Amino acid sequence: MAKADDRSDLEKDLFEEISHGKVSKVKEIVSSGKVRVDCLEEHGMTPLQNAAFKGNKELCELLLAHGADVNSNEHENGYTTLMFAALAGSIECCRVLLEAGAKTSSINSVGRTATQMAAFVGQHSCVSLINNFFTKEDLDYYTKPQGFEKEGKLPSHLAGPLHKMILQSNLNPVKIALYMIKSKELLENASKVARVLDVICEKEFKKNEVNEVLSVKMHYLASVVRACHVWNVEKLDGMDGFVKSLLKGRETDGFQLAMEKFIREIIREYPYHESQLLQQMVRNIAPVKPGDDPSALCILTQGINGSHGFKDENVCATCGDQNSEKKCSACKMVNYCCQNCQKLHWFTHKKVCKTFAELYKKQKEMEEKMKQLELEREKQKLESEKESKDEKDTTEDEKEPNKEEEIKQETGEGSDELKEVKDISGDVLKVEDVDLKDQESGDDQERDSNDKKEVISPES
Repeated sequence: MAKADDRSDLEKDLFEEISHGKVSKVKEIVSSGKVRVDCLEEHGMTPLQNAAFKGNKELCELLLAHGADVNSNEHENGYTTLMFAALAGSIECCRVLLEAGAKTSSINSVGRTATQMAAFVGQHSCVSLINNFFTKEDLDYYTKPQGFEKEGKLPSHLAGPLHKMILQSNLNPVKIALYMIKSKELLENASKVARVLDVICEKEFKKNEVNEVLSVKMHYLASVVRACHVWNVEKLDGMDGFVKSLLKGRETDGFQLAMEKFIREIIREYPYHESQLLQQMVRNIAPVKPGDDPSALCILTQGINGSHGFKDENVCATCGDQNSEKKCSACKMVNYCCQNCQKLHWFTHKKVCKTFAELYKKQKEMEEKMKQLELEREKQKLESEKESKDEKDTTEDEKEPNKEEEIKQETGEGSDELKEVKDISGDVLKVEDVDLKDQESGDDQERDSNDKKEVISPES
């Protein structure tokens, strides 16, 4: 239901300038102190919500700096500012709003959250950002002693690299392991990192506004980090051995069975069995035989990121990064994001590379045959259309004399009557002239007779 519009003229101007993206004008108006920064238009939309819907990051930052309420919920349909930014597909606006404290669990009049609204309109990048968002300030909390603690649970120098890992949307365990290898300080303190992630997992599930997505993700990250610690400390081949164990593929098709089992086990060990997200993932995984699609990684990614868990042909076969355009030069069937990933994967890929190359060759031959077949069909279609057109033209030519004959028969062309009609300026007129002359001659004779009678009559 529309609300009464009680805005002043200047506040109406504020909305107008926001709609046109004029930052300097908006700054001038809000700095004047003559407008309410959270004034509502007739549908309950605030200036900040308007700016978010326009996807204008600079205006969002400006309005937030002047005290705009990031969680205003006065809209007639219950839309929040984060929902407007997500619907617009603006990742930058979503990030600004999240950092300003935007709630991710708020629902609108039809019971949908910002992530659900974004997923509904296909803005999966925004869905992934919102679901994976965890503020640096929230992580810094664990670097400080709490209660009787003498020191924080997490060394302060680890907060930065750990926060970066938490925000990562690629959940492939190889990607996480490679990140741990690169961030040596995280690997050296892996047991502490895993403990902090476990605490966050519990907190996110047990707080008033439950965030199952973040809780499941923290449990998953903690499990991978803990495995990294075990391999780094207890195994002879260290982290390289862990990465290879995950990448080792089935000899028939290269499917990574060890990784599949590893991820399934992590999901099974999630402690909060009442979680709806967990139950949904288990229902999706249970009927799938290891080695078939969808994989456990696809289902986990879909559950946490909200994106479609399909198998992308441009995903790096080693770390799972998307948009990986490099291909194995031999088989051209496997993608990589970089040369390093290709080297890491070669120990297992070489077993199936020849098979993939033959498959690739057959696919290309099949594509070429299909292409030739399509061209042949198109050619036949054109020839058929041409023949059909020629037959039609021939039939029409044959019918043309018949039509003329039919017209002659229908109109009686060649008969005396038609000749008189057709020669209307000739014979008919002559006949009519004769008739008229005869009629006039008769009339004259009659008049002469009458005149004679009149002449004779007096004499008589």
